[in-house]
Amino acid sequence: MAKKKTAAKSTEMDVKEFFAAISDIEKEKGISKEYMVEKIGQALVAAYKRDHEGVTEENVKLVANEVEGTVKMFIKKEVVEVVDNHNTEISLEDARRALPRTQLGDTVRVEIKPKNFGRIAAQTARQVIIQGMREAERGMVFDAFSAKEHEILTGLVTRVDERTGSVGIRLTSGSEFTDTFLSAGEQVKGEVIREGDRVRVYVVEVRSATRGPQVLISRTHPGLVKRLFELEVPEIYDGTVEVMSIAREAGSRTKLAVWSEDPNVDPIGACVGPRGQRVNAVVEELRGEKMDIVKWSENPAEYVAAALAPAEVLSVTELEEGKSCRVVVPDEQLSLAIGKEGQNARLAARLTGYKIDIRPASAPAPVEEACAAEELVQDSAAEDSAVEEPVQDSAVEHSAAVDSTVENSAVEHSAAPEEAEA
Repeated sequence: MAKKKTAAKSTEMDVKEFFAAISDIEKEKGISKEYMVEKIGQALVAAYKRDHEGVTEENVKLVANEVEGTVKMFIKKEVVEVVDNHNTEISLEDARRALPRTQLGDTVRVEIKPKNFGRIAAQTARQVIIQGMREAERGMVFDAFSAKEHEILTGLVTRVDERTGSVGIRLTSGSEFTDTFLSAGEQVKGEVIREGDRVRVYVVEVRSATRGPQVLISRTHPGLVKRLFELEVPEIYDGTVEVMSIAREAGSRTKLAVWSEDPNVDPIGACVGPRGQRVNAVVEELRGEKMDIVKWSENPAEYVAAALAPAEVLSVTELEEGKSCRVVVPDEQLSLAIGKEGQNARLAARLTGYKIDIRPASAPAPVEEACAAEELVQDSAAEDSAVEEPVQDSAVEHSAAVDSTVENSAVEHSAAPEEAEA
C-alpha cells in the first residue's frame, strides 16, 4: 500500500491565526491590538537583527493590515553596483527585476519571509512579545490604581506575617488587582487583623516599580477619617460641609474641624447625624476611636477655644511670638484641657496650627511674667519716691533759711540797743 504523503508544515505566518490571537489577548488581558502589533513588530525586528549583520531597527518594518488580512515585513536595502553586505545592499540588476526604473544609490524595500528566521531568533521574538505583554499589564494596573490615590479601597487579607506584623492585602480596582503590604507602622495599635478579613485602607501613593506598581496603603492616615466621613455624611460628599483640618492619633482620638458656607446648615450636627448614627458608623469602622468634631472659625481665638473641647475656655490671648496663644481655663478643668499625657492639647495644637499655652484661672500668667510685673511695680514705686525726696529737702532748706533769717534778725535787734548805749 502506498504511503500517504504528508504535506510539509509551512513556515509562513498564518494571518488569520495572527489576528485571532491578538483579538484573544485583547479580550483576556485588555491589551489593545495596536500595542500588540507594535510589540510583535519590535520582536520580529530584534529577531531578524540577531541573524543578520549590519541590519538596524530603522531598516526593518512590520506592516499589518487586518482589513486586507496581510502581515508583511520589509527591509530597506541600498542599490549598489557591487554588493558587500547582502543584508543591507542589493545589486542594480536584482533591484531592476522588481523595479525597472531603479538607479544606483536608491533605497528599495524587500519583503522578508518568516522562514528566513532562525530558531534562536524566534525565541528572541517570543521573549520580546511576552515582555511587552507584561509591561502592558503593569501599565494597566498602574493606571487603574493611580486613579485611586487618596481614596479608600477594600482589600482582602491574604497573609499575616507573625514575625514582622505586616499584612498582605489584595486590592481590586475594576478588573485589575494587585497585592500589597500593610506595614506594622501603618496599622492601628491594638487592632487585630486575621487572614481572610476584608479591611478598608487608605491609598497614600502609587509608585511605578520594575516588578509592577507599588501601592502604599495605611490605616493610620488622617485621610482615612476624612474619606469615611464622606461616605457617611452626604453634606461632606456634595461639598455643603467642608473638612478644614484633621488631627489624629490612630486608635485613640481624632479631632475634626468642619465648616459650612450655608448658614442654615449645622456642620457639626450634619457629621453627628440623627442619634449619632453617622459618627458612630465611622467610630465602629475605626474600632472605637474617639471623635471630637469642632466648628472651624476664621477667628483664631474662637477656633482654639473650640479645638480644646470638651474643656471650657475662659479667654484666649494671641502672643507676639509667632503663631502662639495663651489660653486660660477654670482651675478644675485644667487637667481636662491638657488631656491624658497632654493628648487633648497636642491634638488641638495640630488641628489649629497654634502653639497653645494653657493656664489656670488662679495663675493666668507665667511665673516669669508675674516676677517681671512685680519688678515693674517696684521700679515705679521707687521712681515715685525719688520724685518726692527733693521736695522734702527743699522744705528743710526753706525752713533752715527762715530760721537763719530769724536768728540774724534777732541778733541785729539785740545788737542795736548796745550800740545806742555806747
